[in-house]
Amino acid sequence: MSARRRLLVLLACVLVLSCVAGVAVWRAADRAHRKDQVQAGGPAVSPGTVSLAAGGAPRVVFRSMAWGPHRDELTSVPAGEPAGPRKASGVKCLRFYAAGGTGICLQAVRGPVSDSYRAVVLDARLHETRRIGLAGIPTRARVSPSGRMVAWTVFVGGDSYAGTNFSTRTSILDTRTGVLQPTLEDYAVTRDGARVRAADVNFWGVTFRDDRHFYATMATGGHTYLIRGDTATRTAVTVHTNVECPSLSPDGTRVAYKKRVPGLPSDAPWRLYVLDLATGREQPTAERRDVDDQAVWSDDHTLVYAMPGDYGSDLYSVPADGSGAPRLLTRSALAPAWLG
Repeated sequence: MSARRRLLVLLACVLVLSCVAGVAVWRAADRAHRKDQVQAGGPAVSPGTVSLAAGGAPRVVFRSMAWGPHRDELTSVPAGEPAGPRKASGVKCLRFYAAGGTGICLQAVRGPVSDSYRAVVLDARLHETRRIGLAGIPTRARVSPSGRMVAWTVFVGGDSYAGTNFSTRTSILDTRTGVLQPTLEDYAVTRDGARVRAADVNFWGVTFRDDRHFYATMATGGHTYLIRGDTATRTAVTVHTNVECPSLSPDGTRVAYKKRVPGLPSDAPWRLYVLDLATGREQPTAERRDVDDQAVWSDDHTLVYAMPGDYGSDLYSVPADGSGAPRLLTRSALAPAWLG
């Protein structure tokens, strides 16, 4: 092939690639634009007052995934009408949780080349009280029942819990003193009476019992463990195996979590289980689909969790005792907190 022909072939390839790239950018821009338009048949969303205050009428606050001008904002609905009209706050979060009049909002900061992320502590009126830069992509967030302690987990390598090629960083902040514990990797963890000193340790999914004690997941050596931690002594001990993304029941007696079940696909390995902390007995729920979420308890008997939906994710509920069946609760929603 002559030099001239090779040049023409190269130019043709460049032209084709440019066209493909242009189409991809156009489609992405068009989809982003469509997400700002109200979806047909979607929930009614309008501006309003959203409160994180303790007490008051029972309500649910969550990130609304519904397409339209209030997409990704924190919205509120009455607890008795989870699929009802939403009041939108104007505050956008990727991940969110609230308790005791305090909220934690994990946000993306869009940049011209790449995005950055931050944790924003909110008061009961959704006013920012503190902002902390994050080292990776937000994935989990929790607040202690009193509202004093907040925790979050980010991915700092990889982007899925399903495989093994990922790294997380979990932090705990005391909102009263301002003391930040930047990583649970600084904790002294004991397993079967011996100190865990592995280099591959990861932590994620904090759930608080009170302002001092919490549960979380620790992974090392290809296994996951439920740990019970103490923020005052910065120590923890393993409690149970094969536990991920724990969520403590309001009465403090049980932990809901996702469990890897042998024989399931490697990219969808989990089922939703409940562990009785006193007896160590595990109970599978009636949800038979893959649940990749940190469930929340709407009360002492019911679990709520996110599943993929047409507009991002939908919220489902299921009894915690293994009875009943999954029920669609709220479409186009993520990261709920039951308040009031």
